[in-house]
Amino acid sequence: MENDNGIAELGFLRELAERTSQVIFAFDLDAQRFVFLNPSFEVVWNKTREGVYAKPAALLDMVHPDDRGYMIETYNKLLKGTVKKEVEFRIRITDTIVRWLYLTPFLITQEGGNRLVAGFVEDITSSRENQAYVQKFASKKNSLLEILSHDLSGPLNNIQGLSSLLTKEIEEYNNPRLYKLVEMVANTSERSIGMIREFVKQEFMESVNVELIRERVDIVALIRQVLNQYQAAEKNLDKTFELATSEDEIFVEIDDYKFNQVINNLISNSLKFTPDGGEIRIRIDQKEASVLVTVADNGIGIPAKYHDNLFEKFTKAKRPGLKGEPSLGLGMSLIKTIVEWHGGRIWFRSEEGKGTTFYIEIPKE
Repeated sequence: MENDNGIAELGFLRELAERTSQVIFAFDLDAQRFVFLNPSFEVVWNKTREGVYAKPAALLDMVHPDDRGYMIETYNKLLKGTVKKEVEFRIRITDTIVRWLYLTPFLITQEGGNRLVAGFVEDITSSRENQAYVQKFASKKNSLLEILSHDLSGPLNNIQGLSSLLTKEIEEYNNPRLYKLVEMVANTSERSIGMIREFVKQEFMESVNVELIRERVDIVALIRQVLNQYQAAEKNLDKTFELATSEDEIFVEIDDYKFNQVINNLISNSLKFTPDGGEIRIRIDQKEASVLVTVADNGIGIPAKYHDNLFEKFTKAKRPGLKGEPSLGLGMSLIKTIVEWHGGRIWFRSEEGKGTTFYIEIPKE
């Protein structure tokens, strides 16, 4: 009876494997060949199972050239017992069609010592495309918020300052109505400045309070999206923005939305403390196991007395920008927190009158 149940169970599992939209596979390490591929393999990979049974290496040839080294490294780690449960990579169906796949691999040792690499593969191309679309507009939103905050804070601070001067000038006229109108202008500009910064602060705080979701992301494309918005506004901001990278694509496992906020906030700080006509430069360098991102400006720099406690909560280093832009206070502390969540570190070098450079180093995975 137990044998009958076992046969029925195997039949049920095989039928399930035949019907699922996920790719299910098993690769014999000793024989160096696939021993099982379900029908979904042909749909996802656009190849016949017979062809891959005959020539397993054909699959590696389909892996995107920029992901091939990553997949070989993941495979070698798996053979040594380090199982990476979430592996995202790309395959090329044609020169113009690329698919994103999500692999969940297992290393299985059978009776007799025969080893298999088995697992599931899911086509996540649509999810990735939707995510890229959302991220594109999230980057635009965050950048535009900072640009608007910077653009509006300056004029509103000027209005507030002129209102104060005007208040003193009209005292001699002893006109309560005129005094009241000027006071309304001053109060309105002050409230508007507060509302702008509160809105930006709330956006940042909300992103920090959301659980960290790490995915394999091209950090060059991510930061380029952020910087594109600032470069489009160079004339209005009266600053120039530059991006330099060691590679055209650099993939890391990060929460792209939170890391976007980190870069946005560092650029925002540079905007506040860099005079008109200044430069803000971002550089991305790929290292063996990590990525180094630098955000540098030629602004007024950070006074030495603030260096030791810059990343503390409610730090005394909190100071208004050159055009009176208020500071969040928690900003640098939250930036450090997000970087450390990614297993990274952040530090800076600054000299008064020469500028500031922030360094962020994060592991690739």
